[in-house]
Amino acid sequence: MNIMTRFTSFLQECKRVFQITKKPSKTEYMAIVKVTSIGIAIIGVVGFIISIIAQMALK
Repeated sequence: MNIMTRFTSFLQECKRVFQITKKPSKTEYMAIVKVTSIGIAIIGVVGFIISIIAQMALK
């Protein structure tokens, strides 16, 4: 496949994806925000605990 054929195929697939997707409702959006925030907070707490343990181990 040449580059032009691959490019047009890519554009067609992008168009198909955009036709299938929909904008999330406010409740769906808020649920995504909450889950993401909880995940970020958990990762931060785990990193903080690892940092504290590492500092205690080096003393």
